Amino acid sequence: MTLRIGVLGAARIAQSALIVPAGQTGHRVVAVGARDLDRARAFATRHGVQRAYGSYEEVLADPDVDVVYNALVNSQHAPWNLRAVRAGKHVLSEKPFAANGAQARVVADAARASDRVVMEAFHYAMHPMMRRIREIVLSGEIGDVRHVEATVMIPAPADDDPRWSLELAGGALMDLGCYGLHAFSQVAGWLGGVPVVRSARAGERRGRPGVDEWVQAEVGLPGGATASLLTHMAGPEMLMRLVVTGSRGRIEAPCFVLPQLDERLQVVTGCDERREWVKGPTSYARQLTVLDSAVRGRAAPPLGLDDAVSTMDLLDATYRAAGMEPRPGVL
Repeated sequence: MTLRIGVLGAARIAQSALIVPAGQTGHRVVAVGARDLDRARAFATRHGVQRAYGSYEEVLADPDVDVVYNALVNSQHAPWNLRAVRAGKHVLSEKPFAANGAQARVVADAARASDRVVMEAFHYAMHPMMRRIREIVLSGEIGDVRHVEATVMIPAPADDDPRWSLELAGGALMDLGCYGLHAFSQVAGWLGGVPVVRSARAGERRGRPGVDEWVQAEVGLPGGATASLLTHMAGPEMLMRLVVTGSRGRIEAPCFVLPQLDERLQVVTGCDERREWVKGPTSYARQLTVLDSAVRGRAAPPLGLDDAVSTMDLLDATYRAAGMEPRPGVL
């Protein structure tokens, strides 16, 4: 089966997250919609997409579209995820799934009431890198998990970037820190529980009240383990590191969010140190393969609706712990 995919929004992320991996996995991007028809046409011409529309509604109404890829700004993820489900489309939603936990619940309830697959695009979790980290943790090689550390930062986007907009549900935690919090949820699940935010602090972007430029958070994990997050959207460099420390050693993934950029995994136990190279398809290509299996009914999505809702709840809790409000938005 070839997935026929329609894109909501002519966003830059679509090239690496969808266009290239669709070509690698035999799926087709058949339509793109944007509020500006000329922009949609330019996107379609650049990427060989068959049809360009001047609205998102037209993509949802296209009978040749099986799956909608929602690449809109954060504030528009939940509204258009909901509309896509109601239009009978499967959905691959860019992260974060919604602006806040309340929105996520509405979308999840609608998806559960349908026969559509709705999956959040935490592509990193579908790469063999995370599977290998899980194998090492559960093997007991590094002992009992004691601490997990995630650092996710990038240099600052332009001042007019929507990621700096409160109304568009922007902020460092929403754009970057969500990966770290989601990774904490993954590890907590391996340990048989869920993460709990213990404390957090944040710094606002100058001239952008309520929008976090950076966030630090401390999180509790099962068995007395802890986790620390640092996310910064105006950092000195791109850094996406995950370190899992146990009672007998540690595992370090230098670029867990985009493992195809650095496939190294370093494992240290006592005086022994080794480096593994975890190869495989890109995280984005793997994501489409997983989505295809779910749409065919071969396997449930590894990141289901409960995962999407709990991640949004974790984001909301982190904002509140830092003395900030969750991102606004109602459906």
